Amino acid sequence: MDRRNFLFNTSAFLAGSALLPSALRAVAPSDIVNFGVIGVNGMGWSDLNGMLHHPEARCVAICDVDKNVLDKRAAELAKKDIKAQLYGDYRQMLENKDIDAVIIGTPDHWHCLQMADACSAGKDIYVEKPIGNSIAECRAMVNAQQQHNRVVQVGQWQRSMQHFSDAIAFVHAGKLGNVRLVKAWAYMGWMKPIPKKDITEPPPGVDYTTWLGPAQKRPFDPNRFHFNFRWYWDYAGGLMTDWGVHLIDYALYGMKASNPRSVVASGGKFAYPDDASETPDTLTAIYEFDGFNMQWEHATGIDGGPYGRTHGIAFIGNNGTLVLDRGGWEVIPEKDKMEAVAYQKASDNGLVKHTRNFIDVIKSRKLEDLNCDISTGANVAVNAQMGNIAYKTGQKVYWNADKQQFTSRDANKLMTAQYHNNYKLPK
Repeated sequence: MDRRNFLFNTSAFLAGSALLPSALRAVAPSDIVNFGVIGVNGMGWSDLNGMLHHPEARCVAICDVDKNVLDKRAAELAKKDIKAQLYGDYRQMLENKDIDAVIIGTPDHWHCLQMADACSAGKDIYVEKPIGNSIAECRAMVNAQQQHNRVVQVGQWQRSMQHFSDAIAFVHAGKLGNVRLVKAWAYMGWMKPIPKKDITEPPPGVDYTTWLGPAQKRPFDPNRFHFNFRWYWDYAGGLMTDWGVHLIDYALYGMKASNPRSVVASGGKFAYPDDASETPDTLTAIYEFDGFNMQWEHATGIDGGPYGRTHGIAFIGNNGTLVLDRGGWEVIPEKDKMEAVAYQKASDNGLVKHTRNFIDVIKSRKLEDLNCDISTGANVAVNAQMGNIAYKTGQKVYWNADKQQFTSRDANKLMTAQYHNNYKLPK
């Protein structure tokens, strides 16, 4: 199933998806949260719809560098009696004093700059994952939040799902015994080869220069635009960062872990060696922590992942194994060492609950109540970047916790964001 459509194809979401215009709901003016959206083509649009489930949320502005997308979304909002102001430049939108919060749903290489600018403008922020496209960007984003003390929720909406919390509570209870290995994986059977396309002029209405932003200047390639930007190093980190931040997040959470001692990774374009993408379609990374290993693996074009699941996390203990994914969790006993736990099915919608949590904290200003704050998002994004760095260097890379850097010069070079076109990493 397409990751973008996953949210909208679940019965839990469809049951509550009647998006009545906020203006028709009885809400005290002091409780209204006016928000704008930067990037409304993919997850930004999904996040906007999740936000509109809540009567306090008012969409007053949307921004996109593709006027075709902008006009399409404006028309869709108008059908719900929502009139949003349209922007092509997010910086102009941030100058709007009526906006309390923004959703950042742009490609990964823009997250850091836009979040830092939104913090500086006094906005609260819901930023899509992965938060940054480099370790340096992750650090800059944490610093921006701390400097301006804004509410920042990272779009790892699984953090708001009850069955994920229940599964982790079971892991922390110790019933699995000594957990020595944790596996996280994403097998994406729906991902097909990306055919090579001719270089063209940007489509009419697309501000391609702004879309590139800090990324290297290149002629317009339709393969690199919109959804498929994920498979190009200039803008993202492939499946390792796209799905890895969701799943590695819970591997780390369950093991109460932060950064590994070492990482080694191997893979490549084994499934589609001649297609147009850059990032590996097949990858295995092994993270060494004190007392356990974590293994990440992904593969495109295949649905037959471990334990018969396309994605998931498995905590493998001496007494049994807990297997967890978006659909639910179960415990498979190791012979007769513990009782099995039957499949516990998911019962709620993570995106709706995640946006609810964001709005609640905007009103309470209790940042500790966020289900996925910027530090949590940064921790898992850094781990995903470590896996990609190990892959790129072809080395087993070692992490110096005191210096917060690798022991390898080659690996350390890849920690820093490479900005172009006169853009600078936020300080």
